[in-house]
Amino acid sequence: MADTPQTLATTSAFEILGPIMVGPSSSHTAGALRCARVAAALVGGDVADASFVLWNSFAHTYRGHGTDRALVAGVLGLDADDERIRDSFEIARERGVAFRFEVAGDDETLHPNTVEIALTAHDGTKVKVIGESLGGGRVRVRRINGVGVELSGLYTTLFVAHRDAPGALAALTGALAAARMNIAFCRTYRTEQGGQAYTVFETDGAGEPAVLSEVRGLDLVDWATFIELPGSITAHGPGVSVPEVFDDAAQLLDVCTRQQASIGEVMAAREAALRGEEAARASMRRVIAVMREETTAPIERPEPSLGGFIGGEAASVAGAAHELAGPLMGRVQTEATARALAVLERSASMGVIVAAPTAGSSGIVPGSVLALADCLETDEGAVASALYAAAAVGLVLTANACVAGAEGGCQAEVGSAAAMAAAALVELMGGTPAQALAAGSLALSNLLGLVCDPVGGLVEVPCQTRNAIGVAAAFSSAQLALSGVASLVPFDEMARVMLAVGRSLPASLRETAQGGIAQAPSALSACARCGRC
Repeated sequence: MADTPQTLATTSAFEILGPIMVGPSSSHTAGALRCARVAAALVGGDVADASFVLWNSFAHTYRGHGTDRALVAGVLGLDADDERIRDSFEIARERGVAFRFEVAGDDETLHPNTVEIALTAHDGTKVKVIGESLGGGRVRVRRINGVGVELSGLYTTLFVAHRDAPGALAALTGALAAARMNIAFCRTYRTEQGGQAYTVFETDGAGEPAVLSEVRGLDLVDWATFIELPGSITAHGPGVSVPEVFDDAAQLLDVCTRQQASIGEVMAAREAALRGEEAARASMRRVIAVMREETTAPIERPEPSLGGFIGGEAASVAGAAHELAGPLMGRVQTEATARALAVLERSASMGVIVAAPTAGSSGIVPGSVLALADCLETDEGAVASALYAAAAVGLVLTANACVAGAEGGCQAEVGSAAAMAAAALVELMGGTPAQALAAGSLALSNLLGLVCDPVGGLVEVPCQTRNAIGVAAAFSSAQLALSGVASLVPFDEMARVMLAVGRSLPASLRETAQGGIAQAPSALSACARCGRC
């Protein structure tokens, strides 16, 4: 393992089982909010004016996905799970923050979810940021004031704007060393030799105000600030190596074999090593609590979605279970389906959910795992292990394929979630790591090519019922694998196949609402009546 690349060393399981966020979309809502939070941190947070230029998928579906409200919420400093996101426009006006949106259209040279954010602070400070939402709430800032950078916000980050001159980096690192702050990683970007430069320090630990004051006082420094997003990793930086690190399914299986452990056990040990046992336990407790709430409350108290296209379907499935479950899906899968539908209803009404791995597919993992766990009468430890197994599979897909509909179609969202759930079900049933990965591969193979075509750009139709299909794929794949039915194509190869298929899909079938079901006459007619977008 020592000679194997380990690029996932510090990616938390809860970046895959998460973020805990307000719906309806992890990439278009939570990811957009995080891009804006980074931009606001760069300008100092005291924003007076905000301008947003939207590209590609963002341009086509920003109203239906709540991207506009999320961007404004990020500028205001709200967290991804703050239910005030839906009221961000009103809050901005109350605070005297001006904002506006420009639809730029399509550009194939840009990421499918790209936004250009221009902010002006009350003191006149300006910043222009180009950000990308990568799916699952993950983001990447590509450009700051015209300078190409790469900034994720996953770690406590010290951002310094300074002149490019001899001794500049030494002075900066010296200031951090004097404050006993450990630098996990640093990069310097510059326009030209002797021109404007930006240095990004990813650090171990939280930002220290005294360090900021020291750095800002250096002669060559124009501006410095800490970027610290909720959920960022503050205890460990890039390059940390623990025995449970893996980059792909083959490495994961190797770790399981060497340690004689299940996938869930390996992932749990990895998380404890990276974040500390108590922090890992606390995060998992919160994930399970939110999952239990999101999978049950909408069945008991249905609410209409933003677009009004869904609301009450989960209760209908649960209510008809006594007569339909026996001859059709069975009791456990019926319950799992009802719970999965419930999560999409919660998400589409801008309620708090766990994106696992994305909001559009967020019902599949919790619906499947909790329904089977209740049937087996397992304890919370077994539920946690199953969810860790799901996170491990999602981590592999995040690194080697994609989980965003705008990048890979619905196969990347529902397909990935179904693979995660299938592995989790095998874990709950006491299957082997090899069987769990076979189940994940089977699930991916049977949802290959699934397009992303949200009606009206809303995460409602057909997203909700596709979560039901994802549940079906997870249960059938788990049962096949546990019965000894293997997948001819290993999981890592299937992930690469999914990525290739996603890249071959036209943009009209990747979350732009320009093709598929979204363009059916009935769908267009319903959109005209809705008026949401």
